[in-house]
Amino acid sequence: MAGREADGVELTFKDGQVVKATAGKNEDFLLAMIDTDEGSRRLGEFAIGTNYEIKKFTRNTLFDEKIGGTCHLALGAAFPETGGKNRSGIHWDMVCDLKNGGEIEADGKVFYRDGKFLI
Repeated sequence: MAGREADGVELTFKDGQVVKATAGKNEDFLLAMIDTDEGSRRLGEFAIGTNYEIKKFTRNTLFDEKIGGTCHLALGAAFPETGGKNRSGIHWDMVCDLKNGGEIEADGKVFYRDGKFLI
């Protein structure tokens, strides 16, 4: 956001809202951003990167969020044109590299591990 970054971010959600947030770098910035407004503690976007041809992070989220083996989420505003309903003054994309030990599960079933779909 605005050229600043938080690193080592861990978010805990309950009932669709961030209830705990920590960061190894710029935690104060993270906490201030998620307190922007009522919608800034909710997800506006979640996606899985599928472009395995991108080999390294560029620190440009528009590229990095597409890297195969990653996922990204955005806190704050959702895109109304995709059916999103969350409103906020922020839309903060955060990219997570899952290639070395990450998992994604839904309905209690892991469907993505170590940067690859299991199904």
